Amino acid sequence: MAHCSRIDKSTAWQALLDCKPEDITSVLNHKRLIDRTIAAGGGLSYCYAAMDADDATLGLLGTAAAELDLAGRYLALAGGSMANPGEQRMALHHLSRGQLAGSVHAGSKDLGAFYTSELTRFSEFAKAIRSGSIRGSTGKAFTRIVQIGIGGSDLGPRALYLALEQWARERGLLKLSASFISNVDPDDANGVLAGIDPEATLFILVSKSGTTQETLANEALVRARLASQAGIDARRHLVAVTSETSPLAKNTAYLDSFYIDDYIGGRYSSTSAVGGLALSLALGPEAFTELLAGAHEADRLALEPDMRKNAAMTDAMLGLYERSVLGRPATAILPYSQALSRFPAHLQQLDMESNGKRVDMHGEPLRYPSGPIVFGEPGTNGQHSFYQLLHQGTDIIPLQFIGFRKNQTRFDPEFQGSSARTKLNANLAAQIVAFARGQSNQNPNKLFPGQRPSSLLVADELNPRSLGALLAHYENKVMFQGFAWNINSFDQEGVQLGKLLAARVLQQGGPQDEALEAYGKFLGIL
Repeated sequence: MAHCSRIDKSTAWQALLDCKPEDITSVLNHKRLIDRTIAAGGGLSYCYAAMDADDATLGLLGTAAAELDLAGRYLALAGGSMANPGEQRMALHHLSRGQLAGSVHAGSKDLGAFYTSELTRFSEFAKAIRSGSIRGSTGKAFTRIVQIGIGGSDLGPRALYLALEQWARERGLLKLSASFISNVDPDDANGVLAGIDPEATLFILVSKSGTTQETLANEALVRARLASQAGIDARRHLVAVTSETSPLAKNTAYLDSFYIDDYIGGRYSSTSAVGGLALSLALGPEAFTELLAGAHEADRLALEPDMRKNAAMTDAMLGLYERSVLGRPATAILPYSQALSRFPAHLQQLDMESNGKRVDMHGEPLRYPSGPIVFGEPGTNGQHSFYQLLHQGTDIIPLQFIGFRKNQTRFDPEFQGSSARTKLNANLAAQIVAFARGQSNQNPNKLFPGQRPSSLLVADELNPRSLGALLAHYENKVMFQGFAWNINSFDQEGVQLGKLLAARVLQQGGPQDEALEAYGKFLGIL
């Protein structure tokens, strides 16, 4: 089969544009659910029974996926091909959880061996902290960690910690609780610091470049607060996660340093030391190893070239159909799990920073819509917030539900004949069907048009292994969509302009820009 570089070059493209959404108001049944469910790794399954693509459309999407050689491009990326041409970098986040295409080298450096050695180093460090053999400067054992970072140094690690906090507490594994400081707004850092014992707190500074302005400002605030506490040596309370070439590397101002490199982008870095150190400290290295195993299993399954047997690829191509063919502008992430309260925020960065691009790899303007707006909130909270628009709004917004059959915690007494878990999952099932079928009514205000497509990612329990698979599923989905749109999913030029202008506002002598000066005076900073 001849390969093509982007979706509109596929022989299936014109036929896809002529496709009409499938009527899903009456097709949902048990057989369809079974036939449209794919194993996604880590005990996770992806069900797309309530998506509005019929078998003919799925066939065209499969043809396009094959012509785009999505599986081959993934294998090449995992093997070290140049994935980010703008910065001349590979994209090797998959390698942080295991080899998929043999060893990968940068010059003479075996990067897989490097990631493994760093995993061993921070795992041993975590064991020493958890056992109390490494203590704070006043002799107290550490009972809390605070991660200081922003963007990918915060969103993914925070989401994963919150996802497993209750799971670990229930099993007696939560030895250190975790907090996070990200916003340069000092009220963020001061709010966290107000609730901790500094003598028993270990701070993790995360900045790959070692120059992130917000992170360094927050570090300075933390150091100043520590200096105000008698007897505390800040060096014994701070570790750095950074690159080997950054100013933070091998710096005696830190208790220790752990390393990542330029081949793992921030939003893809949760399975490196960026997320691994905090998770290993809080939950234990064994829990983090299980998370890596779930992610690696999902990565291996995503190598399957047949779209209908590949959960991440099917999810990606259905999302492309909704966005680029049907023109639907947004996707809602709806986890029916309070533990995943910050997971939609992580996916906002993962998806919108990766695929929010208007030009292709060659700098040519795209002739089709790319990355959707991503938003979400846990169920059932979201039902009492924005579901009104999802049910009866003027835009059809594809929905991605996430659910689990079991609790992370044991205490769940019956109320009015059923447990809270049963009530939660009854709401999950009801919402999927309600969005698909709608409701007829002569009163227009009570009429639900239905035909709102959705998919479901489901596992028995939210644990490290299923969470790792869930994380990898979305990373691979975003990657496949970037391949199909032929855009660079691994740079983030759109993040830089505002940073540069902020630096100009702060420069000595003023910004030398009329608009910046006007806003600076208006906000009281000039």
